[in-house]
Amino acid sequence: MNRISEYRVMWILVFFDLPTETKKDKKAYQLFRKRLQCDGFTMFQFSIYVRHCASMENATVHINRVKSFLPEYGKVGIMCITDKQFGNIDLFFGKKPQVPNAPGQQLELF
Repeated sequence: MNRISEYRVMWILVFFDLPTETKKDKKAYQLFRKRLQCDGFTMFQFSIYVRHCASMENATVHINRVKSFLPEYGKVGIMCITDKQFGNIDLFFGKKPQVPNAPGQQLELF
């Protein structure tokens, strides 16, 4: 079996809507974003971060890590899609379609 397959490689999308009314809220928001970035997520759109994973098993590790630092308030969604599905995303800037600007491939050493 081919280890690199567009159906085996996964993308994790974390999307969130967190309160920012108080200083405490803002601090929790900033900490959540910082922890996402430290775990290899990059901003895809405002409040949507993505991470490339080599397999569903690898994605599960990162999903569990995100769950471990969820903020006390707000809404957070986590979705996992295949590389094939990610490649089918149609993005528009204004009315012109654009190629998704996905983060670079992450190398894994075994």
